[in-house]
Amino acid sequence: MTLPEAYKSQIQHIQESTKFAPTPEGIRQAASFPGYTIITPPREEDSHNSVFYKQLQDYQQQLLQLSIPNNLIVPLPPESFHFTLADLIWESNFLDACQQIPDYDEKLQSCFRDIFQQYQQSISSELPIRWQMFGLMVMPRALAVCLVPQDESSYERIISLRRLIYQNPQLMALGIEQQYYFTAHVTLGYFGEIPTDLDRDNFSNMLSQLNEKWIFDSPEIIIKRAELRKFSDMTQYYHQPDWPSLDF
Repeated sequence: MTLPEAYKSQIQHIQESTKFAPTPEGIRQAASFPGYTIITPPREEDSHNSVFYKQLQDYQQQLLQLSIPNNLIVPLPPESFHFTLADLIWESNFLDACQQIPDYDEKLQSCFRDIFQQYQQSISSELPIRWQMFGLMVMPRALAVCLVPQDESSYERIISLRRLIYQNPQLMALGIEQQYYFTAHVTLGYFGEIPTDLDRDNFSNMLSQLNEKWIFDSPEIIIKRAELRKFSDMTQYYHQPDWPSLDF
């Protein structure tokens, strides 16, 4: 995913993201996109990883300084940066489930209290969960940095949590199912307006050159906490004090 050949291939198929919509003035703002997710606390609430997120913000600025068309990349607010541990449910599936299932939010929260308790009873380790940035990744509608585990324990503990989530029959009854394979990443921005005359080869070359600079300075994130968060769009993630959370 971080090789020049992958960039060239992926950039041929990039699409405008509907998660950010242009205003009449041409400024792209976060569009309504409600749902639930399991993430690490966003940057503004994660003081343990301030160095990691500061470096990702620097990388984001380098992306935006490339010689590319205006509005091609819509940056995420750096304070909302986070590591998604498990996608849950969003947009039409979420809205439909809320209409069809009474007390949806309370039932979802109850499920995750049980899942997090089950995890803590089944897995005990004093080792930190450490993942390292591994380079830039081009996704169909976004740009992100890849993350790789620093040891087997760091990988297995996240995979074990995901297994408990996606194999839980109560969650399945709430409309939650595994949508994708796990590709650990932190999103830096989404694709906005893609000109018909975009020089895609040149764009992929610029990304490759940027990535070559980054691979010699790859920051590390230590995952201390997973939280059930509700989002209204791709910049706002909510967590109330009594909602389920898991401390590793």
